[in-house]
Amino acid sequence: MKPRHEPQGWSALQPPPGYYSADGRPPDAMQRALILDWAVSQRIASGWRVETRAETQVVMVRGRPLNHVLHAVLTVFSCFLWGVVWLVLGLTNRVQRSALTVDAMGDIVSVNGPGRNTF
Repeated sequence: MKPRHEPQGWSALQPPPGYYSADGRPPDAMQRALILDWAVSQRIASGWRVETRAETQVVMVRGRPLNHVLHAVLTVFSCFLWGVVWLVLGLTNRVQRSALTVDAMGDIVSVNGPGRNTF
């Protein structure tokens, strides 16, 4: 899967002003859930998927691990020609994880997991 670059200023991305209280109070649990839903929908639009979800935190993933059993079978049946494709896929395939959290003030905090190769 070809890695996509995040939009400029992604880490500072906050929902529109209508998601917050007009009088400046911290958001309640329902407003925090709406803020988190908004952030998740933004990430889904750029190719991420939800791995786990809690009340105020979501772990999102982009990329898929290789199916090594399938590639091993294809390599054997193609007289080891498929091994080149398997090697290239193994070196270029990445799985990325990101945790989105809404804090008590309604700010979205994003923590990226380490980029790792799945080969």
